[in-house]
Amino acid sequence: MKGSPFSDTSLSTISAGFVAVLVGVASSAAIVFEAARAAGADQAMIASWIGALGLGMGLTCIAFSWYYRAPVITAWSTPGAALLATSLTGIPIAEAIGAFVFSALLTLLVGLSGAFDRVARMVPAPIASAMLAGILLQFGLSVFTSLQAQPLLVGTMLLAYMIGRRWAPRYAIILVLVTGVLACWVLQLIALEQIRWQAARPVWVTPEFHFPTLIGVGLPLFIVTMTSQNLPGAATLAASGYGRVPISPVISGTGLTSLLLTPFGGFAFNLAAITAAICTGPEAHSNPEKRYTAGIAAGIFYLLVGLCGASVVALFSAFPKALIAGLAGLALIGVIGNSLAGATAEPDNREAAIITFLISASGISLFGIGAAFWGLLGGLACYWFFKHGNS
Repeated sequence: MKGSPFSDTSLSTISAGFVAVLVGVASSAAIVFEAARAAGADQAMIASWIGALGLGMGLTCIAFSWYYRAPVITAWSTPGAALLATSLTGIPIAEAIGAFVFSALLTLLVGLSGAFDRVARMVPAPIASAMLAGILLQFGLSVFTSLQAQPLLVGTMLLAYMIGRRWAPRYAIILVLVTGVLACWVLQLIALEQIRWQAARPVWVTPEFHFPTLIGVGLPLFIVTMTSQNLPGAATLAASGYGRVPISPVISGTGLTSLLLTPFGGFAFNLAAITAAICTGPEAHSNPEKRYTAGIAAGIFYLLVGLCGASVVALFSAFPKALIAGLAGLALIGVIGNSLAGATAEPDNREAAIITFLISASGISLFGIGAAFWGLLGGLACYWFFKHGNS
């Protein structure tokens, strides 16, 4: 007989949910801020983005975990946010919201059709990995450009990252964040007057649909979210013994959530992978049948993040840009490394992947369409050309 969420909840599942949310927010909130600023969002809009994202993640974590009795953890699309941070400059925010709507519709359609696996196979893994690595490259470089501007601050964060990766890899980014905050305090770099506590207020932006923006931003956002977030998330569930969870309905749910919350800044929701592993492992609970309560706990903590969105924005705004840039870059080093490894693992596809990487990292824009799309297009053309030539 199945127990209730109240009887199945334990201190370890609550702790796992809290750590998952802390890791997710601390490691990638800075990237979301950069994406919102690139879209021209003001402080109120950025707070609305965090509020919408927290609400969406909270509701989907609770609903899916409760219904499927499995720790189904959702997240905002961190690679998607990185893509937006490099693609939205100069694009009106209403057009950006239109691109988010387009991406959400594609996600919903893929989920409803049950075609998740078929769509994912259309983009070869080396090409998808190379595009992601190209998108994230600037964030990795920002660690060292920030090091030049604030050597003591970023230097201590780098040291903390190396120590954390050596002895406590799961909590390396938390250690970096704590070290960065302490360094800012010692160096008197915190603008305390900017810190204010208030709840997030939703800010509606009516979407506008502009074809180049839909193709240059919306389509790459959909592809990046599917290939670099949903696929690893599904693999994490399966590897942890929760292969019974049907993925297509979850994809549909995240697409619908994105569609409803996009006008308020909820740009993309997806299955989590790294943070999911915290809630699906034995550290969450010795009984796999009770680990779903870790997903519910994570959802509750995400709701709190959403409700305090304005405070989260104000708190991060009080710290120097070098802290945010360093934190974002260090959080993405592992993703960049894994993406490059995946892109170059197959010798036959290496040239096509490198072309994808270089175009995506170049930041070029043709006909109003950003580099991520051209990187994907160029890489696919080379991939199929070389494959046909060798057949």
